[in-house]
Amino acid sequence: MKRTFAAIGAALTLLAAAAPASAHRARHHGHDAAARHVLLLSVDGLHDSDLAWWVETHPASTLARLVRGGTHYVNAATPRVSDSFPGMMAQITGGNPRSTGIYYDVTWNRSLLPAGSPCTPGQTTGLGAPVAYDESADVNPDSVDAGFGIPALYAGLPGSLFALPGDIGTIEARMLAAAKMPIDPATCQPVFPHAYLRVNTVFEVAHRAGLATAWSDKHPAYEITSGPSGAGVDDLFTPEINSSVTDPALPGGAGPDWTKQNLDTQRYDAIKAQAIVNEIDGLDHSGTRAAAVPGIFGMNFQAVSTAQKLPTSLLHGSDQAGGYVLAGGRWVPGPVLTDALAFVDAQVGRFVSELRARHLQRSTTLILSAKHGQSPIETTALRRIDDGVVLDALNTAWRANGGSGDLVAFSLDDDAMFLWLNDRSRAALAFARSFLLGFDQPASAQRDITDMLALSGGVPIKVGEETIGAIGSSGSSLESDDACAKAGIAKVADRLK
Repeated sequence: MKRTFAAIGAALTLLAAAAPASAHRARHHGHDAAARHVLLLSVDGLHDSDLAWWVETHPASTLARLVRGGTHYVNAATPRVSDSFPGMMAQITGGNPRSTGIYYDVTWNRSLLPAGSPCTPGQTTGLGAPVAYDESADVNPDSVDAGFGIPALYAGLPGSLFALPGDIGTIEARMLAAAKMPIDPATCQPVFPHAYLRVNTVFEVAHRAGLATAWSDKHPAYEITSGPSGAGVDDLFTPEINSSVTDPALPGGAGPDWTKQNLDTQRYDAIKAQAIVNEIDGLDHSGTRAAAVPGIFGMNFQAVSTAQKLPTSLLHGSDQAGGYVLAGGRWVPGPVLTDALAFVDAQVGRFVSELRARHLQRSTTLILSAKHGQSPIETTALRRIDDGVVLDALNTAWRANGGSGDLVAFSLDDDAMFLWLNDRSRAALAFARSFLLGFDQPASAQRDITDMLALSGGVPIKVGEETIGAIGSSGSSLESDDACAKAGIAKVADRLK
């Protein structure tokens, strides 16, 4: 039977899927066919090793069948810093953060004015502003409709949420707060996410070619997918994931958000998955209005990402381990993550079944991807760094060496550190690089070892060129601790020959 589904396991950018085979090693199955629809799914956080384990242990699953019947790109990579916002832009533009201008959802821009600033068109003073396109940009970040104002919203969940608008103009007017946007000093107008993007998106290309387009994601700020024109996505569905699971208007106020328990994240993802089913059926995301089946459409799943990061989460009536567990000498998904993978598999199965029911399976290419895979697998090796300590030390050293004020204007710290410097000279850049490469920052979260306190640092014990151990010390400055450890090694040096 001819297959038209292309499964791309943990392909972290759409560019990887489109690149020639010489650039990205791929395993091909099935046959090529002309596609009139592309369903792009991002399983945020999914590693290629997660997919391989799932296929190995669940050979009859939907994901396993897609992998066997599609093309598996195994050398795809995510941008650095790896996160949802830059990862999504990579997929739909083929660009990296330097070309798209999107390094993260909260960054810094030297050319804009801070939100709420007084402005005169053409202003050239007071420039430099944080740019926040996460949940903080919502009219009401505590509400799952981002402040749109759906009547009886929480009492009517999940069905009430489908009343959210899909057009970008209404989303900007009623779900994103103009007062929270940075300001363009040339026009004194707020800069919404789509206008911040430097390059066009595949949705814009499809829209201009007369194809319908749709996307669903976790914040209204994902109107950025529409591209600089603001017209690329015809139907955008963006319930706020970092909102309260319970009605924030109740006397107790806002409760935990949808990422704090993985079953809540699955509930949230299932709402977006229903929107996809509606679109496959020739309706808009709400399921109430007729619409063309999109030429390009899709959504992101959050369940795997939160399952990887939660230490524990409620499952089958009790708290169970999130992330990965060591089994048989191999790190594999633990119970919460396994359940999240099963959930995603079931939802993708719904899409495949609905495509078949609508006779769209031969004309639809399904791309299974991940915007990022930022969660560590070997969790016991994770070393968390307190970025505030690093930045304070860098700024202090800068001033001690004659610098004026703080060197760092803004920092972005996740699985990598990005710094925006107030002094943009080569000398300042060289100073920051030298300092950071030589700075030893103690870990802020250490391994939990019974009756032991784990601290960073230490001096290696060597016999010739071979390192046979180390001595660590703590309680004073780094220099004094090292001097103490070195003195101890010197005391027994004659015994190490």
